[in-house]
Amino acid sequence: MTKLDDAIDRVSRNIAQTGALTTEASRRYEQMFADFRTELDRALDAADTLADAAGATMAILEQASSLLRQSFPNPHPRTCRDQCSACCHLFVSVPPGVTDLVAAYITANFTTPQIDALKDRLRSAATDIEQFTKTADVRVRCPLLDEQDRCSIYAIRPLTCRAFTSANAGLCHAMVFGDSAQQSTRIDQDPGHYRLHIAATEALQNLATRRGLNGRQEGFVHALLDRLDNGPTSA
Repeated sequence: MTKLDDAIDRVSRNIAQTGALTTEASRRYEQMFADFRTELDRALDAADTLADAAGATMAILEQASSLLRQSFPNPHPRTCRDQCSACCHLFVSVPPGVTDLVAAYITANFTTPQIDALKDRLRSAATDIEQFTKTADVRVRCPLLDEQDRCSIYAIRPLTCRAFTSANAGLCHAMVFGDSAQQSTRIDQDPGHYRLHIAATEALQNLATRRGLNGRQEGFVHALLDRLDNGPTSA
């Protein structure tokens, strides 16, 4: 065997071995998401109410998404930061349990005047939202933003809010506050992070369906106003 043949052999073996390792890593990566869903479903089945299930989902997601970002090389860049609230002007839909959890938090932590003021903002936002024919076109300030553009329920913010990440704050602002052409700008998401949150949303929807309840998502602003006015659902 010539030196050239030896070189070709070593290169070939190296590529084949690396390819096998990459294939195995890819398989394990996919299995990681399947295992996440299995464990999440198990935890949700043990929850007494859908609100409890939503709380458990948020706790599991926080740990999973944090570890996902810490444990893998070359994490997706993010420019999300405190008081950057462009995405808080988009339409938010929530799976079963989330609105009841948020309403309970507000009832326990807000004063009566604060709740009354929030209801007024929710009614105004609901009216504004109803002027749009498509939810994708909605550009309405979230009633839960405070005067410093901070989320007043950040610890239990909806899954949609948790899922949204951006590598370019300028694109977010152009999409929300720019002209009609700029508003169609696509915002690339952290793929693994986003995938976890989509799986979690589906898990809550499926849990509601398994319990004989409505599994559809609902518009957050209208749903929260309803819960604050009329109390939680029976689930």
